[in-house]
Amino acid sequence: MRYLSAEMTGEDVLTGRQGSLGLILLNRPRVLNSLSLDMVKAIEAALDRFEKDPEIAAVLMTGEGERGLCAGGDIRSFYESGKAGDGRAADFLRAEYRMNARIASYPKPYVVFMEGITMGGGVGVSSHGSHRIVTDTTKLAMPETGIGFFPDIGATWLLAKAPGELGTLMGLTGEAIGAADTIEACFADWFVPASALADLAEKLSILLPGTTHKDVSLLVDAAATSPPKGEFADNRALIDRCFCFDTVEEIEAALSAEANPFAEKIRSAMMVKSPTSLKVTLALLRAARKSPDLKTCLEREFAATAQILHTPDFYEGIRAAIIDKDRNPKWSPPSLDAIGPGIVEPFFRPHPQPLFG
Repeated sequence: MRYLSAEMTGEDVLTGRQGSLGLILLNRPRVLNSLSLDMVKAIEAALDRFEKDPEIAAVLMTGEGERGLCAGGDIRSFYESGKAGDGRAADFLRAEYRMNARIASYPKPYVVFMEGITMGGGVGVSSHGSHRIVTDTTKLAMPETGIGFFPDIGATWLLAKAPGELGTLMGLTGEAIGAADTIEACFADWFVPASALADLAEKLSILLPGTTHKDVSLLVDAAATSPPKGEFADNRALIDRCFCFDTVEEIEAALSAEANPFAEKIRSAMMVKSPTSLKVTLALLRAARKSPDLKTCLEREFAATAQILHTPDFYEGIRAAIIDKDRNPKWSPPSLDAIGPGIVEPFFRPHPQPLFG
């Protein structure tokens, strides 16, 4: 959404400034602002420009349209590149993951309005930021296990850092969550009603150059309120009890043993996902818990993507969700018990061309 009347330039990414606020607007609303390589490059260029400009106090990231901030990467292009073997998919991921690391370490306050659908790559441009704001419409998810993939964009780091086993649930089920649960899982910091976002953007635009992160936090605090109640708080003990295991089979058994509608809902959501993706995702999340930083997790995720492009479930998942849209993927192997270490271990082979030298 455009909250300020600033002059902006660009195509799929619009950039500009109002007062001391640098503006980045994702501008592909017809495809829910899905990211392309050119968009990632445009975001990086804007971040460079705003960082060097002493008159810019903070950066604001938003998405055009009513439906969401960003639905993720351009999955259809990724699918086509994997089929063709032309290397474009790897080029996109390399650029995107480096951008995620850049956002996480950005020296100026990076404010993002996480409106509507914020999924996959949309989480990458938001939840790594310093000032993450959800609102009435927020629907956040890492839905990759449903398309034969795994949570990437540094999400294994974010999910592993979530309190208790909330991240394990989010990573395995891919279920969308609202504002309260997004904050509960530490993927966002504040809830600001949609009706108050324009006023907040205006106040951000008159910050003085040299404004600190704490100053911006105080400004957002003044606009923030309590979000409508979510599901995580009431079900936290159950979630931690059922998702604490290191195998998907044990998690499924624990959920099955609970006489609880929430447990059954979550179990049902998880068990229709790609069995291979479930096992790879859980292994990545457990590895992330032992990792020292975000870059380590991004390197591991990037290495795993080299294997995903040779995995039938990825192409079947995209076919069912995006190409044919029948929502009926045929996973191969079709069950958890058919997936041994020989299928999971290749995802952990080092990439021949690391992300960070």
